[in-house]
Amino acid sequence: MNVAQLMAGSQAGGAELFFERLTIALAASGETVLPVIRRNADRAARLRAVGLGPVELGFGGPMDLLTGPRLARTLRRFAPRVTVAWMNRAARFAPRGDWVLVGRLGGYYDLAYYRRCDHLVGNTRGIADWIVAQGWPAARVHYLPNFSADMGGAPPASRAALGVPEDVPLLLGLGRLHPNKAFDVLIRALTRLPGAHAVIAGEGPERAALAILAAREGVAHRVHLPGWRTDTAALLAAADLLVCPSRREPLGNVVIEAWSAARPVVAAAVDGPRELITPGVHGLLVPPEDPDALATAVAELLDAPARAAALARAGRTRYEMDFAESPVVARWRHFLATVEKP
Repeated sequence: MNVAQLMAGSQAGGAELFFERLTIALAASGETVLPVIRRNADRAARLRAVGLGPVELGFGGPMDLLTGPRLARTLRRFAPRVTVAWMNRAARFAPRGDWVLVGRLGGYYDLAYYRRCDHLVGNTRGIADWIVAQGWPAARVHYLPNFSADMGGAPPASRAALGVPEDVPLLLGLGRLHPNKAFDVLIRALTRLPGAHAVIAGEGPERAALAILAAREGVAHRVHLPGWRTDTAALLAAADLLVCPSRREPLGNVVIEAWSAARPVVAAAVDGPRELITPGVHGLLVPPEDPDALATAVAELLDAPARAAALARAGRTRYEMDFAESPVVARWRHFLATVEKP
């Protein structure tokens, strides 16, 4: 089965990383996959390293008059059964053809970009339900989850290298340093958790503001901002628990990553985590924007290691059933083999 995957996203991001993982996994499962990407030397190199032949196009702004016809020619030559356009920009350029055109959404995007699509896929049930509520026929809207790499069993990152003492609780935050991620709430919660340290691994426009806040709250020595890291599994292995305090989180892939590493999770009860976590079973949920509630939930787990371990085991089981590579790729392959033009 020929499948074209169109990605016009940024250098890094959750959707971009999952695009790469799914593209590689589909090819490894026996499908013939053509990745068409916005020019990106690193992404192209990663795809070529596993034997794929990415096509790089401009995917520019409104004045880009070349990408559209070049993409159409590329797809006609490849003759895919299905073409999957990831997010707005790729969907805007994606042409109709003999193929089934699928738009894949990882958030609550402007559906005007997807007007040429035959079907839409949301990576959460909440997103899929929202698409239907906007007027799309339910038969043409599908829920297909992300999978996370299995991060279990990794050796822990060096606490000394992170600046964290060996004998203190380590809370891990992962993600872009952006207001949506609400790492300021985690820093404020830290003032109610004497002795605990927070490692917030990521980069973004909020770095300076977070450092200033940590100093103002008197916890700068317990807040560590190591920047972007590629050793997520090692960071999770070193952590006592994963904290996801986001104001907005359509999916919450960090929750799935923590489950794969058998780490307990405390998250704000926003869209993605609220859909993923059954409170008290797979993790704890707290109201967003509430440092006191976040600190209380974290303290509950730090004070009850047996309960924290039980949540971690349940999360790992949920990961293996629903969010590991094998079950998710099987669902995607079934969808790609059976989806039809309306």
